[in-house]
Amino acid sequence: MGRRKSRRGSLLTAISSRAVDLADRWFPDAYIIALCGVVAVSIAAVLNGASLMAVSIAFGDGFWSLAPFTLQMAYVAIGGFVVATSPVATRLLKYLASRPRSGRAAVIYVAGFSIALSLLNWGLSLIFSGLLVRELARRTDLTLDYRAAGAAAYLGLGCGFTLGLSSSAAQIQANPSSIPASLLPVTGVIGFADTIFTWQNGLTIGVLTSLSLAVCYWSAPIGTGIRTAEDLGIENPPAAPLAPPRPARPGDYLAKSPILTIVIVALGLGWVIHNFLSNDPIAAISGLNTYNFVFLLLGILLHWRPDSLLQAFSRAVPSIGGVLLQFPFYAGIAQILTVPHGPTGDTLSHTIAQFFISASAGTTSFAAVVGLYSAALGFFIPSAGAKWIIEAPYIAAAANEIGAHLGWTVMVYNIAETLPNFINPFWMLPLLGILGLKAKDLVGFTVIQFIVHFPVAIALGALLMRTFEYRPPQFR
Repeated sequence: MGRRKSRRGSLLTAISSRAVDLADRWFPDAYIIALCGVVAVSIAAVLNGASLMAVSIAFGDGFWSLAPFTLQMAYVAIGGFVVATSPVATRLLKYLASRPRSGRAAVIYVAGFSIALSLLNWGLSLIFSGLLVRELARRTDLTLDYRAAGAAAYLGLGCGFTLGLSSSAAQIQANPSSIPASLLPVTGVIGFADTIFTWQNGLTIGVLTSLSLAVCYWSAPIGTGIRTAEDLGIENPPAAPLAPPRPARPGDYLAKSPILTIVIVALGLGWVIHNFLSNDPIAAISGLNTYNFVFLLLGILLHWRPDSLLQAFSRAVPSIGGVLLQFPFYAGIAQILTVPHGPTGDTLSHTIAQFFISASAGTTSFAAVVGLYSAALGFFIPSAGAKWIIEAPYIAAAANEIGAHLGWTVMVYNIAETLPNFINPFWMLPLLGILGLKAKDLVGFTVIQFIVHFPVAIALGALLMRTFEYRPPQFR
């Protein structure tokens, strides 16, 4: 038995080491990938018949078309961070960390929280789960494999968040103001009732979550294979004190008093209540402005003192640099894809859509092709929202021609899009900073999740497409 566990561990280590070596050697910075994408799509558009000037104009016209959505996505990450680092969340972390009775149980426990929180907010999931692992590691009565627990904290980014409220693709399609003008005639507006709030998505969440927890249990080291934070040389400082400091001068009183917090939250709460009572609740929460407003109000309330919120907000801002820089370039790519040329007015997106149509024998095979393609592209473009802007023009066009349900086409994309996150360490970076680990410490566990998830996720997306009937694009 011992030898079998040793061989399994050796295989796990070999796979993870190889994956990390490949990523370290060949994966450039995400910004470089965005620039390469602009160049590649521009060349493809010219080869497809568009003039170079038309491509240049399209790039400039589209560059700022996602400005509102870019800011909204930035606030999704900030809102999650602010809530996760509030004093109330810190107290909750201490309580939650006291519950598991064994190291293996703690790993599964973290995984469950990571996936569940990711359905609300991916930023909240990543930060809160990382801090939970830190709290668990402080326990002297628990032998916790720090690497396995860290990998479990990342599961929400691997199989959860694109199926929940912070799904970039679903949010784009549910908000008319976020859909690029060139894409709106192709997709129409697709509400949450046709994407994340379908029973098919609920089934997918249940299956993939169960699979994730089972893999966590199977792969968590036991006995001499366990490596604690101390074994890895990780210093885990004591938690920050919860008691607020006294004002250093009279001018600091309002910054350290909850008076303004109470007024602002009460004012904002009135709008939230009015918005939910005067609209369908599903339509209300599907609005990114409403979603971010609720999370920001919650963060303001949980931090209680303005100075505490300001500190948390400042710590959150560095994590959104990639979003602010890269999204405009992907918006430009989307516009280039729709440059018409020739007497027929064909576009590059139309040409690519024909490939999907020719490779599909029906809606089921179409969903499988979309899933495989989205997963492959996800290795190179780790941003779900930006990548959807690139894929949507031709995937949605092909869905309309084949007769595939547009809402579930979005979800097929969502199901497959995050699979590469198990291997590509891009979204691990904030978590690695919290835990003091390197990507290679987690990838050995997340690679196994990828291997197990991949065929199941692709099959679920394809087979469940058969339960939907096609409807033309809807506008409201």
